[in-house]
Amino acid sequence: MGPRLVFDTFDDIRGRCDVAPVRLADSEPGYDDGALVPSDSWSPLTADDAQRLRADSSTPDSIRIELIHRSLPDLDAGDLTGRLDVAAAMDPLNGRWPAKLLGCAASPGNRVTTTEDSATQRRIGLHVDNFDRLPYATRHQGRRRLCLNLGPGPRYLLLADQDVQQICRALHPAPEQRYPHTDDVRRYVAAGHPLGCLRIRLNPGDGYIAPTEFLPHDGSTAGINQPSVAAFWLGRPPIAL
Repeated sequence: MGPRLVFDTFDDIRGRCDVAPVRLADSEPGYDDGALVPSDSWSPLTADDAQRLRADSSTPDSIRIELIHRSLPDLDAGDLTGRLDVAAAMDPLNGRWPAKLLGCAASPGNRVTTTEDSATQRRIGLHVDNFDRLPYATRHQGRRRLCLNLGPGPRYLLLADQDVQQICRALHPAPEQRYPHTDDVRRYVAAGHPLGCLRIRLNPGDGYIAPTEFLPHDGSTAGINQPSVAAFWLGRPPIAL
């Protein structure tokens, strides 16, 4: 099952969300070969699409996406260091979420995806996190991550429309023996399986809570000329491993 978004009415997310298919990067500057990136053919999310994506009371945390907003202090547009200090001092959800900061990432504008492999400085495209290193059977129990856009520019959250357990089931005859990995998502698309992408705009002060161990995802600043700093917090440990 793909992501489910928490919202009250379609007007709450109208004009903020788009959808597009993904593709494999092929010898593209700055990217891993085989990295998954969204195509340029974005379409606005329709009311029918939104209804299919809408979370309800039965939606498990493993696929639930919550959008949040926090007021930010006034900072100069070029003061990226000041934004790091803001993140270090912030309790992002006033006690609802662990206050230990996982880290921050400054992204330049006009990047189709933002996450880089620190060893190669190449962007990895849509990927799954692996903080908890959970195998296939318990992958849905991984901690969720909170991200807040500290500005100065907007940015996007990218989410694949299928989770990594679905992807592993389609690829492997015995998926329960696997530890799901970003490579599985890439192989899935390389094998000809369709994969869509949801894009959610995050203005400064906007953020999300999402199961990044379970849903392929990334950030994006495509079409945005300003840089932005994203701050990340990791949730509480899974209830059961």
